[in-house]
Amino acid sequence: MRAFIGTHEVLTTDDLVELALGLGTDPELWLGPHTTETAEERAARLDAGADILADDPELAAPVTALAVAAIETYAACTTRRVPAARRGGKQVTA
Repeated sequence: MRAFIGTHEVLTTDDLVELALGLGTDPELWLGPHTTETAEERAARLDAGADILADDPELAAPVTALAVAAIETYAACTTRRVPAARRGGKQVTA
């Protein structure tokens, strides 16, 4: 079975994310790769992002929203939320 978003065929999960976000670029360009990158690779990625934003300033808002969503998701996954409990009439927090 073939999947499409708009007129674009989804071939990989990366395609799905890229097309679903509607940025027209790979999210790793803005968020960084899942694996480590060298200082040279990071500099090249940041330069490419700066060039893309210079060519299309309207892309800044959705890219910022993507970064905020990624940070919020990461924070929610890495912080432990324990509801406050009451013992002997005193509130106990974790």
